[in-house]
Amino acid sequence: MNKPYVLGIDIGGTNTVYGIVDARGTVIASGAIKTKKHEIFNDYINELHEEVTKLLVANDAVGKIFGIGVGAPNANFYTGNIEDAANLQWKGVLPLGRTLEEKFGIPVAVTNDANAAAIGEMTYGAARGMKDFIMITLGTGVGSGIVCGGQMIYGADGMAGELGHTIARRGGRPCGCSRKGCLETYCSATGVVRSALEFLDAQASVPSLLRNIPSDELTSKDVYDAAKAGDAIALSVFEFTGRILGEMLADFAAFTSPEAFIIFGGLAKSGEMLMKPLKESFEANLLSYQKGKIRILLSELKEADAAVLGASALGWEAKPSTPA
Repeated sequence: MNKPYVLGIDIGGTNTVYGIVDARGTVIASGAIKTKKHEIFNDYINELHEEVTKLLVANDAVGKIFGIGVGAPNANFYTGNIEDAANLQWKGVLPLGRTLEEKFGIPVAVTNDANAAAIGEMTYGAARGMKDFIMITLGTGVGSGIVCGGQMIYGADGMAGELGHTIARRGGRPCGCSRKGCLETYCSATGVVRSALEFLDAQASVPSLLRNIPSDELTSKDVYDAAKAGDAIALSVFEFTGRILGEMLADFAAFTSPEAFIIFGGLAKSGEMLMKPLKESFEANLLSYQKGKIRILLSELKEADAAVLGASALGWEAKPSTPA
């Protein structure tokens, strides 16, 4: 092949990771930039183009890229646009596919970031051989990729599968999508911080390691570290988070009846602190005929690789002139 590689790009709410991938799914080289660095979308695109070009030059891949696959929040597979992403600083409709194609001069295919992770998991990870599963990504927000009968579910408008924006608590926490009580306001990394701050306020007399950290500097890792040290409030945050996520996964199981849920992202590294209450809540809320049948698995791919590999798989299918 005169163009033996594709480029996979994963745009997250915090970081953007990109990699050169060969036809066997090997990530030849990768890099990253901060998604939040630029307030203007085109400034971000310019830095991405500059850094990716450096990676291509360093790995003798200039002129050898067949296509570019991109996973991004609220990205529409049909149009190539990012549409009103709650966890990105740029609002409105952004012509991501067209802009990248013009910048690189290479065909581009775009999908939701969680869909890209699901494709990567189905091709290279824990979902190999599965035709019915749901990928749940726990990062800055909560994403999902739904596969039924071996096909990714995109819906009529290309935007299906936003399980992070289903309502976990009616009238609950405000979400960046303009709704209230969305799953991601409770079970994302930012949701964990919100829970910790609420618990600290509600249990003012209970000592906690988290009280030593300014509220505007608290991170989900701080909550994890405190829980690992046996902090009662931090442990109760993970119990609360796992319980809500388990309830919601049981609801999702009712309408797709998947073989498994694959859990991916930073919070998945919390181990039994999250997984134990999650699994208990999940089983308790399943329909009776589903109990004991649906597995909850952790991703088998490196955190960076799943979405990059999934996005890169789209690169082999990319066609010129992505619609705007």
